[in-house]
Amino acid sequence: MIKNWGVIGGIAAAVAAGVYVLWGPITERKKRKRGMVPGLLNLGNTCFLNSLLQGLAACPSFIRWLEKFSGLPSIQSGKDNQLSMTLLQLLQALSSDEPGEENVLDAGCLLDVLRLYRWHISSFEEQDAHELFHVLTSSLEEERDRQPKVTHLFDMQSLEVTCSPLHPIPSPWKFQHPFHGRLTSNMFCKRCELQSPVRYDSFDSLSLSIPLPQWGRPISLDQCLQHFISSETIKEVECENCTKLQQATTINGQVVESQRTTFVKQLKLGKLPQCLCIHLQRLTWSSEGTPIKRQEHVQFAEYLSMDYYKHNTSTQRSQRLKCAAKSTKPENGDDSLEKPSHHNNNKPFSNGTCSSVFFHTPGVNPQFSLTYDYSSTEYLFQLMAVLVHHGDMHSGHFVTYRRSPSSSRSSSLFSSQWLWVSDDSVRKASLHEVLSSNGYMLFYERVRRLSFSLSSEE
Repeated sequence: MIKNWGVIGGIAAAVAAGVYVLWGPITERKKRKRGMVPGLLNLGNTCFLNSLLQGLAACPSFIRWLEKFSGLPSIQSGKDNQLSMTLLQLLQALSSDEPGEENVLDAGCLLDVLRLYRWHISSFEEQDAHELFHVLTSSLEEERDRQPKVTHLFDMQSLEVTCSPLHPIPSPWKFQHPFHGRLTSNMFCKRCELQSPVRYDSFDSLSLSIPLPQWGRPISLDQCLQHFISSETIKEVECENCTKLQQATTINGQVVESQRTTFVKQLKLGKLPQCLCIHLQRLTWSSEGTPIKRQEHVQFAEYLSMDYYKHNTSTQRSQRLKCAAKSTKPENGDDSLEKPSHHNNNKPFSNGTCSSVFFHTPGVNPQFSLTYDYSSTEYLFQLMAVLVHHGDMHSGHFVTYRRSPSSSRSSSLFSSQWLWVSDDSVRKASLHEVLSSNGYMLFYERVRRLSFSLSSEE
C-alpha cells in the first residue's frame, strides 16, 4: 500500500512539474486586465518584430483594411493568403480590449510566413524595424497583385454583386493599403516660368533626415518635414521654352544655342495616406566613415497638421506669379533663388482667433506648453504609436509606446491611455512620457472633426 502511494505521489509530482514547465506557476496565471494588451515573446533578437507589431496593432484603419482584404472570397479560397491572415490574427489579438488568459503571444509564425515570401529574416540577428515595415507592406502588395482581376465564373458571391462575369471585382483589394501615399515633384524654370508636368511617386513611409541643431535650439518634427520638402536649385538645365523664345527674337532666322537656365525642384505630398508612418533617420556617418546614431530628441506632438506639406495647384500658381515678378530683374551670375519661407504649420493660438477646436499639447515642461489651433486644418493626424530604439548602431533594443485598445463601450474611437511595451513586458504610460521619448518611427492616423470631437477618417 505504501509502495502504491509512493508511485502515485511520484506521478503527481511529475504532472505538477510538467504543468509548471508549460504554463508556469498557477498563482501567476492571472487574467489580463481590461485595457492592457498581450506582450510578445522574444525569440532571440526579435524585439524589432515585436515593437513593429505593437505599433501596427494601434492603427485601427490598417486592421480594418486587413479584415476586408482577408474576407474576400478570392482570398479565403486562395493558397497565397498566409501573410494577410497571419498578420490579421496577430494584430486582432494585440488590439482586443477584452481581458483574456493570454498574456504573452508568439509571433514566430509571421517570420515563418515571410520566409515563404523569400524573405530570410533570422530571429537571432538584430534587424531594423523600419526595414521590416517595408518588407510587410511590399509582401502585402505582392499578395494583393496575385488576385484575379476579373470575377471567376463560379464565384457566385462576387457575381451577385457585379452582375457581370467580366466586370472588375469591386472590392477593397483594388485599393492600396492605408499606409500608401503619393509624393509629387515638379520643376520650373526661373527665367520663363515654364513648369514641367507633375511627377507622382508612391511611398509607404516618410523617411526624414534630422537637421543639425542650431544654437542649442530643439529640433521639431515640423523642421524635419520642412527640410524634406524644401526646394532644390538645379543649375545649367537646358530649357526648350527659353530656346524657343530666344529664337523668336532673332533676325534672319539665325539658329541660337540651346538656352541653359536655373530650374527649381519642389517636392510635396500629393496624396496623404490614412495611416502615416514617419521614420526619423538616426543613422549618420563620421568623417572616418563609421556609422553613428543620432541621439537628439525630436519634438513631436499628439496632433499633426499636414496642410502645409500637401500639394496644392492653386498655391503653386500663386508662387509662380511671385516668381514671375522677380524674373523681370536681370539674372545675375550666381543664379541664387530666394527660398520660400517655411512656417510652422502648427500655429499657436493668437489673439483674435475664434476657434471651435483647440488641443493642449504638453511638452517637456507643462508651463511652456502651447495650445494649437486646428479649427481650419483639413489634413489632421493623431498620434497612435511611437517606436523607440535604445542603444547604438551595433546593438540595442526596440520598445513601443502605443494607445490602449479602445473599449467597445466607449464612444471614442481612440483610447487616451498609453502603454509602454517591451517584448513581454507591458505597463501603463503617460502622454508626457511618450512625447519625451526619442522616437524612431511615428505612427499617425488621419482624423476629422465632428463638432468638438475627433473620429477616424474613413
